[in-house]
Amino acid sequence: MSTVDRRTMVIEAATKSFSMFGYKATTMDQVARIANVGKGTIYTFFANKEELFDEILHVVIGEMKRITEKEVHEDKAFFDNLYRGLDAVLEFRKDHELLLKLSQEVREFGTPQAMEAMQRVENVILDYLEKQLKRAEEQGEIREIDSKVAAFVMLKLYIALASDWNKHHDPMDKEQIKSYIRIFLAEGLAID
Repeated sequence: MSTVDRRTMVIEAATKSFSMFGYKATTMDQVARIANVGKGTIYTFFANKEELFDEILHVVIGEMKRITEKEVHEDKAFFDNLYRGLDAVLEFRKDHELLLKLSQEVREFGTPQAMEAMQRVENVILDYLEKQLKRAEEQGEIREIDSKVAAFVMLKLYIALASDWNKHHDPMDKEQIKSYIRIFLAEGLAID
């Protein structure tokens, strides 16, 4: 078996372990058992659990970026791209087992590494939103605004409507969420 194949097996096994057990409960012994390799094999590729986890998170964030880029089209209006991009990212987060497990670990244990990983994911989303806001401002689609603040508010509003609302109310579908985002962000609450 080639070195590349062993490295791939280790990464796949570690992804499975982190997805099943979370960061805190994953051990290098577990990863070695799942990969069916000796623990020493893991250390030929990664110095420690943190480095292995970082590699996996880097791959996940890369996947998320590619999925989002497929949904954004330069010829579409800002809010169309916003909805499509956020839908894609949040669907990815919802369906990706590792991110689900890390979110759970943050809520239940507050594991620093899981918190840092989820913050890295959120930062990627915020960077994407900020770039889209700047582009929309340059094209005259939206008024001049602090894009960092606007990106933060947009993401938190979307998460609140798509996730937090569901904890105490019937879930909203995507169209309802988009409608409220349009009201709060595009139209405003004031009657002209």
